[in-house]
Amino acid sequence: MYVKNIVHFWMEKGVKGFRFDVINLISKAGFEDDFSVDGDGRSFYTDGPRIHEFLQELARDSFAKDKDIITVGEMSSTTMENCYKYAGEKTGELSMVFTFHHLKVDFMGNEKWVLVPTDFMKLKQLIFDWQINMEKNNAWNAVFWCNHDQPRVISRFGSDDKYHKESGKMLATLIHCLRGTPYIYQGEEIGMTNPHFKSIEQYRDVESLNHYQILQDKGMTKEQALMILDVHSRDNSRTPMQWDDSINAGFTTGTPWIQTADNYTEINVKNSLEDKDSIFYYYQKLIQLRKNYDVIAYGDIKPLLREDKRVFAYERNYKGQKLIVICNFYPTTYEIELPYDLSNYKCILNNYKNEAKAKKIALKPYETLVYCNL
Repeated sequence: MYVKNIVHFWMEKGVKGFRFDVINLISKAGFEDDFSVDGDGRSFYTDGPRIHEFLQELARDSFAKDKDIITVGEMSSTTMENCYKYAGEKTGELSMVFTFHHLKVDFMGNEKWVLVPTDFMKLKQLIFDWQINMEKNNAWNAVFWCNHDQPRVISRFGSDDKYHKESGKMLATLIHCLRGTPYIYQGEEIGMTNPHFKSIEQYRDVESLNHYQILQDKGMTKEQALMILDVHSRDNSRTPMQWDDSINAGFTTGTPWIQTADNYTEINVKNSLEDKDSIFYYYQKLIQLRKNYDVIAYGDIKPLLREDKRVFAYERNYKGQKLIVICNFYPTTYEIELPYDLSNYKCILNNYKNEAKAKKIALKPYETLVYCNL
């Protein structure tokens, strides 16, 4: 297996972490021409009949020999049941898995080249279902919003402008306090946004260029097609890292492969480091909380206010330590009533300096609060 040789090559150089791209597609079944089920043949190459055998062999003959190595598998169109094995504590395959079901809540089915509102209740259901069921089966999630194939989360589920800081911090809190290993994608820690390109000439991704024409072939105008690319293109996450307010955001003095977002003069690393209230320093606090409170790393999870259509809330429990996380997902004020009193809890993190401890809390736009009883 050539993959083993590649893993060994990097292990010998001291590499301790491996990400395997769409690794659940390496086992194929038959190759019948049958498009009656999924339309693109994915049922013939996804989570194939020998996939677990292959992954166990790969692990046994390479990275499993070093207990300090961490592995994560990107899983395309996978099932939760397969992930119990891919990332199971004792299955001998991978440390954790990336799954993408929660990032299709602004699609129409599996079709992403449309403009539809985010289905917040579906988002809650998917995150909680994966959290709870992976826990029940002793399996581990990689938790994340952003990567090289996804739009910037602040533009997607938060606020590009008026509540840029508040929504960026809320979205970070929601992910980083979940059960699993959180991932931060380059620029997410400073609140980088979609670039909002105005012309097709600014795009580089072949998928975006193809769909720009496909959408027009379906009857859309160029303007309508660009609006969809503005929301869903993978190029949204592929613009250069915004280091400072100099030319090309300080990334290069040459010509970058793709244009920077126009807001790089405001949203950049230099400004983030100078602003003690920045999204960057908030991410540092989240990382420190995980080190200080074992409940974040090891606790179980219980949904709160599950039927609420505006708030994402949950509690974590571990050896008497209880964490309560509250996130207002919208840009309007909203009052909630918790199932218990917070008078004996300490607010250990927030994005509005609000330490309300009553059962009823009036949440500000995109407000997030984290409470702990110890």
